[in-house]
Amino acid sequence: MKRSRQRRPAYLLATAAAALGIVAIGRLQPPALDDLRNFVFDSFQRLAPRPYDPGLPVRVIAVDEESLAAFGQWPWPRTRLAALVDKLAEAGAAAVAFDIVFAETDQTSLDHYAQRLPDGPAKTQIAAIAADAIPNDQIFARSIAAAPAALGLTLSGAGQKRAPPQKAGVAIAGDDPSAFLAEFPAAVAPIAELAAAARGLGATNWAPDRDGVVRRIPLLAIGPGGGVTPSLALEALRVAQGASTIIVRSSNASGETAFGRQTGVNAVKVGAFEIAVGAAADIRPRYGAEAPRRLVSAAAILEDRAPRDEIDGRILFIGTTAVGLGDIRATPLQPTIPGVEIHAQILESLLSGALLSRPDWANGLELVVAGAAFILIAALLPLVTPLISALAATGLIGALFAASFLAFDRYGLLVDAAFPSLSVALAYGVGAVALWRQDQAARRHVHMAFGKFIAPAVVEGLVEHPERLVLGGETRELTVLFSDLRDFSTISEGLSAQELTHFMNAYLTPMTDAILDREGTVDKYIGDAIMAFWNAPLDIADHPRKAIRAALEMRAAMTRFNGERAAEAGREGRAYRKAAMGIGLNLGPCSVGNMGSTRRFDYSILGDVVNLTSRLEGLCKWFRVDILVSGDLRDAAADFAWLDLGAAQVVGRSTPTRIYALAGDENFAASEAFVAWRDDHVTMMRYHAEWDFARARVAAADLKASVEPHWSGCYMAMEQRLAALEAAPPARTGGAPFWKMDSK
Repeated sequence: MKRSRQRRPAYLLATAAAALGIVAIGRLQPPALDDLRNFVFDSFQRLAPRPYDPGLPVRVIAVDEESLAAFGQWPWPRTRLAALVDKLAEAGAAAVAFDIVFAETDQTSLDHYAQRLPDGPAKTQIAAIAADAIPNDQIFARSIAAAPAALGLTLSGAGQKRAPPQKAGVAIAGDDPSAFLAEFPAAVAPIAELAAAARGLGATNWAPDRDGVVRRIPLLAIGPGGGVTPSLALEALRVAQGASTIIVRSSNASGETAFGRQTGVNAVKVGAFEIAVGAAADIRPRYGAEAPRRLVSAAAILEDRAPRDEIDGRILFIGTTAVGLGDIRATPLQPTIPGVEIHAQILESLLSGALLSRPDWANGLELVVAGAAFILIAALLPLVTPLISALAATGLIGALFAASFLAFDRYGLLVDAAFPSLSVALAYGVGAVALWRQDQAARRHVHMAFGKFIAPAVVEGLVEHPERLVLGGETRELTVLFSDLRDFSTISEGLSAQELTHFMNAYLTPMTDAILDREGTVDKYIGDAIMAFWNAPLDIADHPRKAIRAALEMRAAMTRFNGERAAEAGREGRAYRKAAMGIGLNLGPCSVGNMGSTRRFDYSILGDVVNLTSRLEGLCKWFRVDILVSGDLRDAAADFAWLDLGAAQVVGRSTPTRIYALAGDENFAASEAFVAWRDDHVTMMRYHAEWDFARARVAAADLKASVEPHWSGCYMAMEQRLAALEAAPPARTGGAPFWKMDSK
């Protein structure tokens, strides 16, 4: 259905409410919106994961199933870990970072073992041996001290309140960022001996979202004592470069344009790397797919089977990957992944520049785009069909997601398409429902106003063009029909009110059906009279012929009506009076539209064609026929069975009108019986045209005797009119004589 271009208050109200809802969502940023946004960004990562580059200097030394099978269950003695560190350092590792927190002393050390033995000679003997042996932690500490090693610690809400030793200086350029950094009052840190030996200490903490997926990684946090603690990945990068200081650039630093506002951290610089971060010093790595080349088994290192080029110059993260050891996390790409691999992927993203960023202006841009998209769809909906508006909404959503994915894939920008798409969907959904309700109301209005008077197909067409219902009119070529019962007053005189109502309903119903079934419009009922027209409010193809067929069906319906009344009267043993009607048909330009006021209108027609049609219906009584048409209508359907009755000058017109009686349809027109009848009729009318009224009268009398009873009245009337002309001929003019009526 075509949308009306006029303003629709209900539609405007619904879309305004929906727009306020979109603005509220955009301003409040509810958690559900963040979840939806994360789902979209995760889907982008799954569609286009960061390709693994084996040339990146990052590897995971995995305590995997192979390692456990070769060297026993976890945890291993720290002497074995010391051997692992020694081999890595000897092979040229740039940094060795443990994703393991050594918060307790090694219980497998001989001195601890001796303490757990029961008193006796064995304990004394083993204790003496242990006194001369070097403890495992000390051996491990020496290996750590000799290697570029960083140990992991976990910041927490409970645990050791003592601040871990600072391994690197932290220089802050700009505002104090501590208000923006995550703060932890305690830490689970390596024992003092190991912490002192290590070149770096880094937090293994994550910042998982509500669904437990690790998307944001804090590079800095506030630990116990108020010191800034770097992440394990950042600390590994610092140790690998031999840098001594971490530089934090925050708002209002030199070169920053925060205009005095404190907006948190902007960048973190370590050695040669300056990393753009979020306000909380967090980053969003672009995760890569699983890559076996990223992992090197710890067993291969200990057994000297690992290629040296997999170690030399690389940053190595040591952690557990064996199933059942518990260090499992979730990323946008993988529901389960060892935590140590996340550290490695963080560093890979840092080194390759494949970090994702959510710019400060993203929320504002998304709100603007959502508003513009909402306005576009809301403005488009009333102007186009539902299919086009649905395609436009779908296409716009597709374009938003395409642009968002392009920003992600090409530039690493996380600009949300879900919120603007939600705006489009809401605009379309609310608007479509509001317009649908209004369209349904319009349909009901049209059906109520026209359903009883217009053919169903025409009503449906009018429903599609409700603009035709505006006050005013247009000039159209119409076929107009008037019908009236003969001697209705005499028929109704002997009927009760109930009987008269039954009579009228029984008569008008088939007559109306004949009109509506042929796409006509019933203008009005005037007592027993019917006024109808064709070709409005919508174009009706071949409307003159459809009107003629309707008139023929009305003639047949009258025959059936009289037959039913006669049978009913016979059953009831009462008198019966045959009903008759006259029908006038005409073709020509009329003014058609809503005639009336803005508060009450009547869809009707006006014009000289309408007046002449009424006169033609009146002439039926004069000529004693049931269907008369004008010459214009006859010419539009010349193949029907027509009888030329000459020209008649009706009341109110200065010029005569050519009139024809309708004898039947095209098939009847081609029959031998009608051809013979028409030839005799033409002969009569030729005598009339030649002013030979006597011969015309005789021809009329002959026809009266030969035609069907239905037409004998016509020739009786013609005989009488011709006899009158014969007795008192009118003044002769240059043309053929015409019939002149003094009244309807």
